[in-house]
Formats: sequence, structure tokens, C-alpha cells
Amino acid sequence: MSVRVRPITAADRPVWEELFAGYATFYKVEQTPQMRATVFDWLMDDTHTSNGLVAEDGSGNVIGFTHYRPFVSQLKAATNGFLDDLYVDPSARGSGAAEALINAVGQIARDKGWGVVRWITADDNYRGRGVYDKLASRTMWISYDMKP
Repeated sequence: MSVRVRPITAADRPVWEELFAGYATFYKVEQTPQMRATVFDWLMDDTHTSNGLVAEDGSGNVIGFTHYRPFVSQLKAATNGFLDDLYVDPSARGSGAAEALINAVGQIARDKGWGVVRWITADDNYRGRGVYDKLASRTMWISYDMKP
């Protein structure tokens, strides 16, 4: 299957909402339509740091998405990229869409001079980790969440 990656547009909202809801379900996160509206508004706002790409199959159907943003590393005095979310419709898994989306963020990072592209995933996301292990190096870092 041929896969094409492009920036997300306002016309993608209905299919993106379906995919994003699937992504939330995968990670067992309760999500409301208002939450999805907020995220989509961020993606459409040129002044917000959130950005999005979609993957299309050979027929032009959107089959996946990724969100990414810059972040700074004070220790290295560099700007890097964070790949926040990545999801491919279950019926399109194995199509190369995940790799194409990650590689597209990698190209954006090269174009912007970012030092690294970083992302996190769940420990039990075995299928995703199989893809990630081919494209990137697993780090030694452990992540923490603190409620404010």
C-alpha cells in the first residue's frame, strides 16, 4: 500500500475525530467531544505549538495521524521535537503509515534543525514498540507524572 503524509487541514476534522477517539480508547482515556474540539483548534492555530500530520492510503483516505511540537533542552541549549501522539487505524496497521508519519516528523526536525525527536509509549504497546525499535533508540529515561 502506498502511503502519503501531509499536514492536517480543517477538512480532515471528521476522520481525525474518529481516529483520535480510537487513540483515546486504546490508551483507556475518557475523552469528550469538547476535548477533541480543543485539540483540533490547537492544531489549526498557527500560533499554538501543536502541529499535526495525517497519513493517506493510495486512495486518499486518511488512515492515521501524528501530533508533534517543539520543546527546548536547556542542558543542551537546543530545540528538539516531541512526537506527542501517533495512531493508525487498526485496518491499516502494517501499511507503513506509522513509519511514514514518524519519518515525516524526522524530516521536519531536520528542516528546523532540531537535535532529536522524542516520544513516549506505554510499556505494553508491543506492536508500536516493534515499529519504534526499528526507527529510534530506546532511552534509559523513566517518566513521572505529578498532579499540580
